[in-house]
Amino acid sequence: MAEKVLVTPRSLTEAPHHAVETMRQQGVEVIYCSPGRQPDEAELLSLVPEITGWVAGVEPISPAVIAAARHLRCISRNGTGVDNLPLQALQERNIVLRTANGANARGVAELAIAMMLSSLRNIPLTDRGIKDGAWPRKRGLEIRGRCLGVIGFGAVGREVARLGKVLGTRVLVHDPFCPNVAANDPDILWASLNECFASSDIISLHCPPPPGGKPLVDSALLSAARSGLILVNTARASLVDEVALGLAIDQGKVSGYCVDVFDTEPPQLPGLASRQEVIATSHIGGYTEESVSRATEFAIANLMDALRMGEHPF
Repeated sequence: MAEKVLVTPRSLTEAPHHAVETMRQQGVEVIYCSPGRQPDEAELLSLVPEITGWVAGVEPISPAVIAAARHLRCISRNGTGVDNLPLQALQERNIVLRTANGANARGVAELAIAMMLSSLRNIPLTDRGIKDGAWPRKRGLEIRGRCLGVIGFGAVGREVARLGKVLGTRVLVHDPFCPNVAANDPDILWASLNECFASSDIISLHCPPPPGGKPLVDSALLSAARSGLILVNTARASLVDEVALGLAIDQGKVSGYCVDVFDTEPPQLPGLASRQEVIATSHIGGYTEESVSRATEFAIANLMDALRMGEHPF
């Protein structure tokens, strides 16, 4: 049976990528979902029955879809997150799961830093005012000398911490999944989650959601935060209790929320994304030419290896 590979990441269905197309030269039949959007369950159910491999994005994948993919042997993510996948169903079927660890770290980290600077200098507010014919001049803040709390110390968190140091911030780090691991850098201090929120001017989230579905950033943590906190979330929407966050913004506890991820994309309006204290982007953290190429090449190489198709040229 010829290998059939489904490709569903939005960044790869909008326009063909050379790494994906190279699979055809190895005799693989490449199947794309609808271009430029996340496929829903109905579309996935129609596409998966004959596939043997899958290059997957962040689209939700249900156990029913896995059950319908009766020939599937490997899912290769073009990123690192796996919370959109039914892991137990994959394990029960012995389906290999591979991730492109670190491929988009630079792109996501740079967006997080850009969001911090935009919030500190009120760039979106000023831009909108000028476009409306006004001349707003709200006094901003410099990032140098401020305390940056990085939650999650994987590839993205490490890069954010490095860039924060270059910009002159004092960096605190906490990893909920590795609470006792030292940063091995004299300029980066390890701290508890509460210490990070109590001491930081800016918090940047770079970890998976906690098990069980409870938000990491809840009302208790926000109440312990330093007043005027800027919170940056380029990781997962479910990390933050949006109701508690809205109240913290109303009370001035949080002066800015910078977010690239939403439970529903695009988000429903009016809502949190429409508030002037919120800088919202459309899940573009890893959506750079460089990150897309790295993640795609990693994902294809991982997939071809798992399918035992021999050496891959990348």
